[in-house]
Order: sequence, then structure tokens, then C-alpha cells
Amino acid sequence: MIKKVLVANRGEIAIRVMRTCREMGIASVAVYSDADRNSLHVRMADEAYYIGASPSAESYLVMDKIIEAAKVLKADAIHPGYGFLSENATFSDRCKKEGIIFIGPSSEVIGVMGDKISARKKMIEAGVSVVPGTKGKIETDEDAIKIIKEIGLPVMIKASAGGGGKGMRLVREEKDIISSMRGAKSEALSGFGDDTVYIEKYVENPHHIEFQVMGDSHGNAIHVFERECSVQRRHQKVIEETPSPLMTPELRAKMGEQAVMAAKAVNYVGAGTIEFLVDDNHNYYFLEMNTRLQVEHPVTEEVTGVDLVRLQIEVADGKPLRYKQEDLKQFGHSIEARVYAEDPNNNFMPSPGLVQSILLPNGPGIRIDGYVYSGYTIPIYYDPMISKLIVWAPTRLEAIARMKRALSFFKVNGVSTNLLFLERIMEADDFVQGNYNTNFIAKNEEFLIEPNKKNQNTEDLAMAVAFLHHLTKLGITQTTSEEDHQGFVESKWKAFGKRRGLYNI
Repeated sequence: MIKKVLVANRGEIAIRVMRTCREMGIASVAVYSDADRNSLHVRMADEAYYIGASPSAESYLVMDKIIEAAKVLKADAIHPGYGFLSENATFSDRCKKEGIIFIGPSSEVIGVMGDKISARKKMIEAGVSVVPGTKGKIETDEDAIKIIKEIGLPVMIKASAGGGGKGMRLVREEKDIISSMRGAKSEALSGFGDDTVYIEKYVENPHHIEFQVMGDSHGNAIHVFERECSVQRRHQKVIEETPSPLMTPELRAKMGEQAVMAAKAVNYVGAGTIEFLVDDNHNYYFLEMNTRLQVEHPVTEEVTGVDLVRLQIEVADGKPLRYKQEDLKQFGHSIEARVYAEDPNNNFMPSPGLVQSILLPNGPGIRIDGYVYSGYTIPIYYDPMISKLIVWAPTRLEAIARMKRALSFFKVNGVSTNLLFLERIMEADDFVQGNYNTNFIAKNEEFLIEPNKKNQNTEDLAMAVAFLHHLTKLGITQTTSEEDHQGFVESKWKAFGKRRGLYNI
């Protein structure tokens, strides 16, 4: 029986796992790097273990250090969260060899489904609908040209070991095939250490819909319905919701059945996600499987009442799934917004730094999965997501209204955030009407970004007025010369900038 779980992760997902562990009476262990000494997940855990320098390559990605921490603190199991080592087959195998339960699928399953080419082959064998494309890797430029002519343009060239939009190239014209091939292979090699690529037919204006699946070691598998993940920027999800506005009961039943078929085809144990591309005519195609918990899992929990982390721990402990498919129902509507420390006015550049103050929304139907607090310094070394804001309401329109209200009450001072950008998404006609696909942000970019620029201009003006008031209070008007005055004011501006968090502007 699992009595102690080491969470091999950081930030909000580490805290999320620890909350369920606490409810189950299971002790939790945090691991932390130099940058995370004061992180909230370290404070929340029952025990904590230092694993190295701030860069993840020297801490959270070092298997030996994670295994060492588990053995020293006598953890029965390791929960990898998502990212870092969560989909690493070698790590899953290492845990097994060390006698530590890996809360996730076997290394064999991770290996098969983590490689996009082998996953496609497995799904074709299982009778799951896949996007037309190659069955194996592409060896030469000549092979690519020949295959693309057979499939027909447009196509996507994709890294077999890839994810997160890396190692992907959209090809619409024949003249771009070779350069796109080389670009995708180069990016795949630098990002994943593997330059293997394959080719798929490009589905125009697709919806990105994923099905949550759960499997146990007794041969049972279920799906926990769908999530709509089409609001994306550079292939990264920004907003997720369930139920999907596109879905019909008939389509849900068909896709859910295929998702369970996919899980059973590899004897899946644990939480996983079957991702599909769906066109406007409700044709759907298997895209990939994520062999871990997803960032957006809270929306599923909100509409079903199922604690997915609890299920993960239970099936990892050898217990059968507590639910049968007919036990599961969807109630109401849930939306998740990913709050990032980034600057929408500057091409969404990350904005690490000191959080001078943070005010979180609350009230009925609002959930915050976060880890940032007032006085916390967001490190430069990790993903800039600082919180997930999740809402639930009886209907989709009520959920949108609740999300708008929650976003308007969410305040962060000291770093730039995408809060206004998220709020504008809730106001966009296409989103409100549920008439959107993966091109939503590109289509509505001017509407979504422009208010951020206007807001920045207002903040700059307010800062200037506050500064002038600050100088007046100091009795500063004019120095002996214009040049001296300019230099003097600049020095005072720098000093004021360090204190600007004290001003409510």
C-alpha cells in the first residue's frame, strides 16, 4: 500500500498532487532546486529534498537525484506530474528496477506511444482513425517529395519524438518541401536529440479535442469525456473547456469508444489522453497520446466530480478502477485559463521577477491551481505559467461570464501577465458562440492584443503622473541647467521605479 509519494515536479502541479495525497492520508515529498527553495510546493510537502542547481538539466531532469531522494526518504512511489520526466520511458523503467512505484504507465507503453510513428502504427492496427500520412520515418528529401505528391498538399512535417509545437513545419507549396524537411529535422534534433520526422496530411481549420482515459492493471479502461483545446498559440493551449461546443452525443460516443480502444490496445494503466483532430464535418483523426496527466485535467474533474490524481494513485497501487463507463456523467460546464507571467505586448516574452502583490479571485464555482504568492520571485529557468484559473457553472454562457468576472478580479503587480488577453478571449464573438478552431487566436489577434497595448499606454501615463507627483513632494522643480536637470530626473526615475510597487497604479 502506498504510504508516501515523492512528487518529481514543482509549482502548481506538485501542489495539486500533494493536496490529494493529504486527503488520502499519504505523506508527500517535495524535491527542489536552488531557484525553488522558497517555492510553495516545498512548504506544503511533509518532507523536502534538495536536488541541485536551478537549471532543470541539473535538478528536475536528473534521474539519479530523484531516485536518490525517494530512497533516502523512503518514498513508496513517485508521481512525475507533467513535463520534466513524466513521459520518460527510461525513468519509468528505473523506478521499477529500484522497487519504486511509478505513478504512470510502463516504460514499454511510454516508449510505444511517445514515439509518434510507432503510435500511429499501433492505432492503425487497433482500428483507430488516424490522419492520412506515412507509416514510417522519412529517410531522404526525395522520399518526402514522393510521399507528399501522393498524399497531396498541404501537409505537416512532424518530429517523431516531438511535442509542444517543436519540430513541426506546415508545407503548402512544393518548393518549400526540402527547406521545411531540413528545418523540422534540425529543430527535432536540438529539441529532442532525435531528428526522425514523418508526414501527415494537414487538416484545415481543425478542432483539437482530447479524451481523458484511465486504465488499470485488471484490464479495465474508461474515458472521462472530452476537452476542447482549440484556443492555442504556437501550438500551445491557452484556454480549455468541457463539454466541447462542437460535440454531439453521437460524436462523443464514437470518439469515446475509439479513445478506449486506443488505451486497451496498449494495455494502458494510469491517466492518459487521446488527442484528436476534428474537422467541421465531424471527421476525426487520432493525433497522439499523452502518457501522463494533462495541464487541463481540472475541467474534467469539475464536470464529473472525479479526482483524477486519486485514480492515478489507486491504479498504481494495484486497485481496480472504482468507476465503470456507465457511472460517469457530465454536469454543467467548466473552463480553464492558463495565467502566464509574460508580456503580450512583446511577443509574449516571459516576464520573470518579483511578484510584489497578488490578489486571487474567489466565490462560487472558482478554483485556483497555482503556486505564486506576494513576495515570491518567479524564476527564469522554468515555464512561465503561474496559475490555472478554473471555473464551473451550470451552462457554458454562465461559465464564460464567471470566467470574465474572475479574470477581472485577478491582480498581479510586479510582473507582466496575460490576464487582459485572457479576458478578451472571453469577449470574442467566435469564442462566445462556440464557433472556433485552432486558428482562433490568429484570426482574432487584433481584437485580443490591441487592448493590451492601450492598457500599457494608460499604465505608462499613470506612472508618469505619479512620478511627477513624487518629484513635487520632494520639492524638485528645476536644477541649474537643462542637461543637469535631465540627468537628475533620470536618476530619480530609476529610484522611483524600484519603489513603484508601493503606488496603486
